[in-house]
Order: sequence, then C-alpha cells, then structure tokens
Amino acid sequence: MRRPLLVALSLMSAVAPFAVAGPAGADTAPDGTSVLVRTDKGTVRGEAGAGRRLFQGIPFAAAPVGNLRWRPPQPAPAWPDVRDATFPRSACAQLPGVGSPTSSLDEDCLYLNVTTPARRDLRKAPVMVWLHGGSNTSGSGAVYNASKLAVNGGAVVVTVNYRLGALGWLGHPGLESGPDRDLQAGNYGLLDQQAALRWVRRNIQAFGGDADNVTLFGESAGANDACASIASPTAAGLFHKAIVQSYSCAAPTRTTAKAEADAQAFAAAVGCADEATAVECLRALPVKTLLDVAKARGLQWGPVSGGDKVLPLTPATAIARGRFNRVPVLHGSTLDEMRLYVSLLNPLPITAERYEGLVRSTYGDKADQVLARYPVGNYPEPRIALAAVATDHGNVISTCEHVKAFDLFRDAGVPVYAYQFADRTAPPLVNVPGFDEGAEHATELSFLFPNMLGALNDEQQRLSDAMVGYWTSFARRGRPAAQDAPAWAAYRSNGDVLSLGIGAGGIHTTDTAQQSNCAFWKGLGPVPPVALS
Repeated sequence: MRRPLLVALSLMSAVAPFAVAGPAGADTAPDGTSVLVRTDKGTVRGEAGAGRRLFQGIPFAAAPVGNLRWRPPQPAPAWPDVRDATFPRSACAQLPGVGSPTSSLDEDCLYLNVTTPARRDLRKAPVMVWLHGGSNTSGSGAVYNASKLAVNGGAVVVTVNYRLGALGWLGHPGLESGPDRDLQAGNYGLLDQQAALRWVRRNIQAFGGDADNVTLFGESAGANDACASIASPTAAGLFHKAIVQSYSCAAPTRTTAKAEADAQAFAAAVGCADEATAVECLRALPVKTLLDVAKARGLQWGPVSGGDKVLPLTPATAIARGRFNRVPVLHGSTLDEMRLYVSLLNPLPITAERYEGLVRSTYGDKADQVLARYPVGNYPEPRIALAAVATDHGNVISTCEHVKAFDLFRDAGVPVYAYQFADRTAPPLVNVPGFDEGAEHATELSFLFPNMLGALNDEQQRLSDAMVGYWTSFARRGRPAAQDAPAWAAYRSNGDVLSLGIGAGGIHTTDTAQQSNCAFWKGLGPVPPVALS
C-alpha cells in the first residue's frame, strides 16, 4: 500500500470508524460508518446505512472542459489520497425544467454513484446501470435513490451523469476532425454512458458486483439512449441485458443531416457561423449562452444515427437486420403516457369543439374515423380524450410504437418481456390542478426508486415490491420473477404484455395492441401524431 494511502487511513481512523471492502461473505460495516473501496484510479470512501452502502460522485472520465468540450470522454486522472464519496458531485450543465428543478452551469460533471447491499453474499451481485430521463437536457444520477433495488433486490446499482443538451448532443460537422474524424458528432452523451459502462467493467467487482452480468436500464430519454447502445457497435460486450422504460426502440433517431443542420443553425445563432472558426468559437462560449440559446430555439437532443462506428443504423433498422447487441430485453410503457404532455400544454380544460378541431387539423379526411374511434363522450373530459389518442399512436412513447418494438425484438430472436404500468393513482411527475394524471409518463419511477415522485400507500408498496423483484431477477438471470406475484412469460404475441397495477388481480396479462387500437392506426396508413394544443 502506498504511503499517502496509509497516512490517509490513519488520519481517518482518528475521526470515524471505517471498514475496507472485504471478501465475499463478509459484513461490510455497521450503519453510520465509512466504507473504503479501491478503484483503478484510487480509493473512495462511502458510507454504510439502512442496509446499503452508498458511494457518490466517483469520476468515470476527465472533466470535459476547455478543449475536451465536444470530445469523446477521456480517462479520469488518478487521485493519491482517499476520495470522499459521501456526497454527490455536480449535475451536468442544465436549466431547470418540467419535473426537474436542478440548475447547473458546471461542465465538470462526469460522475457516477454506486449503491450496494450492505452485506456481500457468496455470489457476485448483478449490476444495474441507470440512465436518467429528462429529454437529454436535464436530470442527474444522484437524485435516484437505488436503495430498494440494492437492499430488496440484491443488486449493485450505478446511476450515471452524462453530458446534456448542446454540450452532450451537438452534431456540428466541424467537430469531426483529428482523432474524432470517424465518430459522428452529436453522440457525446451516448459516449459518456458507454465510458461509465467501461468503468463498471473495470471496477464493479470491488463493490461486490459481477462485471459479466450488467443490465443497462433507463427511462424516457435514458431509455432512448439505452436503445441506441443496444444498436451501437461501440457498446458491444459492455452490458448483458437491457430494461427500456417509456421510449420505444422502434422509434426513429436524429439523422446525421438533421443533426448537422440544427448544429450549424445553432452555431449561427450564437455568433459562430464562420465554418473555419466555428469549433474554436463554440468552445470559447460561456455555458449559460449555450443553454439559453438551445432553450430559446426549442432544439431536441439525443442520439444521432448514420455513417459512423458509434451508431451506424437506427435501433429499429439494426434490430430488424440483426446488427445489434443481442441481449434479453425488458421493455414497456405506462398506460397514460401522454397525459403529462397534454396537461402541461393545456393546464386549463378545453372544450369538446377544441378537441375535435385538433383531431381534424391533424388527420384531415381521416378525422371522422379517429373521432368515431375516440368519441369525446367516452372520456371524463376532452383533455383525457386527446391524451388517449396521443398515448395510443404516433410518438416515441406511444403504446403502438412500443408494440412495434416488442415485435422487432421477438422477430430478431432475443427474449423480450413486455409490460405496461397501469396504476392510475400513482404519484404524478407534475400535478396539474383539476386534471386526472392517471398513469402518466414517469409514474412508475416511484415504484423502483423510493419517494422519487411521492410516497406510496400499502397497495402501491406491494406493487413496488413486485416490480423490484421483477426488475432485479431479470438483471440476475434474464427472466423476471417476483415473490407472491404472477409469472411473467416472454412476449410471443400481443396478449403477452404484463399489466402492472395495484390490488387483487392488478398484475395480469393484457393485450395492449387491442386496447390501443393498433390495428386501426395501422389501417389508416402514415398519419402524424395528433396536435396537443
């Protein structure tokens, strides 16, 4: 052991008890004590408590600042002394948004957090690596409390920060130069996530995890990114299973042409239009300028496909052609995904006439068929009718788009387990007065991460127990199973979707394709998603 580490350990023993991570089968430490783990870059000090060990703010890559802005993640520097990992480090640069009050101007943000069971048994634990949602513009790994997945499910859970917005997903062609010339610009956030997976491969055994049994999972934008890594050659071998929540792997990604056009327009908007000096100009700009202009322009961010070794094909195309990372998949959505967006865009009630007008302006001569299938009188109010149309068809989180993904994976010959979260009393992401949020987008999160959106009642806690059991058993063995909960069969046909609801019989198989009128929508031919306001 190096002398600086010995000195650090002796100093720590004078002020607080600690336990060095021991061999499998050993208890780590009583609650409230420090726990040391040695990584490939140095030793970290976490804390034990409430049946789990927690290590926060561990760097998995160098700070992407200065000339490393819009570069693939580079190795993190080593540290000579024990690093305090008892608190999270900065979230990646972002402005506060819907459901995410976090605000940060910090580019030094490539950190991850590790939660483990307090007691290490004789088996190495399955590893679950979490990619947070937030439209690839907001959020951080530290806000997700992974204690239940670790304590009840026996998993080692890693929650990851990755570059957001323009800093993570700007696809300017001028960035493809030098050593980065074979990497499509615009996938820096995706490459951050893959760098975190490589950190896991090198280090997770020291935390009690199995580097050969890693599940990549994410929700919303994090699920979008997980789909991209399923299709990414540069992610090959970095994970062995995937859980995709509320974003269809059948959905399209940004194209190279679209990403480059948006980036060049963005560069012009911030005063960096000259192609010869654009990259130097962009790298010199304050973070706040980049965030403000991106928000003002309403740009969408996420993986870019086409023509490079990171994401040469869209996930849908890669899966259909068999050119993807062949791992078992657990994939699903919520019953009322689009109620979130309808309520945010229409915080006050709309009239039946307004609903009909939105349908007619979207579907033209096919509107009568849509209105006959979704008559406003069948719903508590017109906003709920509008959300039903949007949830069933036409966007990246719609039910029918998820059914396409289930079919893609099944036809590709990999195990896929399909679900739909259906508790309409779950705590919502945003509570709009006078509106029934139902099982809107993100409502399943509180059932995996305690108190994420609000407290659960007794019935909901039982559903949470089942979901944690399903998710962590899938991570362990590739087959979801939970104590005192129904068996979950692999998806073979439309009726093999597991509905996750509360109460007696709340967990049961269902046919989401039939419930969401997917045959009807397919019969209409190519039609756009309904206008939401």
